[in-house]
Amino acid sequence: MFKPRRFYRDISGILLLDKALGVSSNAALQEVRALFNAAKAGHAGSLDPLASGLLPVCFGQATKVCGRLLNSGKTYRVLVQLGARTESGDGETEVVERVAVPPLDERAVDAVLATFVGEQEQVPPMHSALKFEGKRLYELARRGESVERVPRRIVIHRAARVRLDGDLLEFDVYCSKGTYIRTLAADVAHRLGTLGYVSGLRRLSVDPFGELPMYTIEQLTERPAAARDALLLQPDRAFLDLPRVELAELAVHGLLQGRTVTAREPAAPGELRAYDGEGRFLGMVQGAPDGRVRPVRLFVDVAGGS
Repeated sequence: MFKPRRFYRDISGILLLDKALGVSSNAALQEVRALFNAAKAGHAGSLDPLASGLLPVCFGQATKVCGRLLNSGKTYRVLVQLGARTESGDGETEVVERVAVPPLDERAVDAVLATFVGEQEQVPPMHSALKFEGKRLYELARRGESVERVPRRIVIHRAARVRLDGDLLEFDVYCSKGTYIRTLAADVAHRLGTLGYVSGLRRLSVDPFGELPMYTIEQLTERPAAARDALLLQPDRAFLDLPRVELAELAVHGLLQGRTVTAREPAAPGELRAYDGEGRFLGMVQGAPDGRVRPVRLFVDVAGGS
């Protein structure tokens, strides 16, 4: 049976998707890609099916932003079930141990959370996607195996209680890349004198998007195509912390050919974001000591298209 060929749109931008519970990051990505009919798409930072919240989805040239977003800080709201432990550290597996929860008050919880703020080492959990001798750790864990894991250096920028309700503790944490929330939850419970596992997790933000709104699949579906496109952030939104440099038309042409060029004004050394005279974002450049710039990662094609 003949099937008409599907034509995808060459769109570019960043969508702040509010991923639903029970959906994998890849499944959410494919659904959004089909909704936008995008030729190219990728997500920046997986969320487990048991977690909801912000999943940045990048289209077209903006997929080049994914690596930067993977390395950025993130904020989570964590719900911890105290007094119990699961092998996976979350609700994916059954409870394997229960203990009493000592009497807790908000002041004691706040004091414990404060001890986690700062730079520290964290041992990744066995139920993780890290590899050991070619095998994912969670594959070994499901077979009942355990191996020694190398601690990772992480930073907890902020940890604040949201509520304490009996044996349920909810807190927000702003942390660096590589932080395992399941491990953090278990460690917090341990310092409180009990056990704990993550029974709810929501990602609230990803740097540098702060408090910008995110959108569910349902909210996107009910909008017409033009209104959905208007929600896309431009790729340079991920680089606003870097200085801006502007190039004249001749310099733009040279930059797109991969050459080191002169900016309208001498560029500062270091990583910069480059624009043409009309304000179009060209990409990331490196400022040289002589004031010129060289291309690092371009976000337009050689012909100058977007």
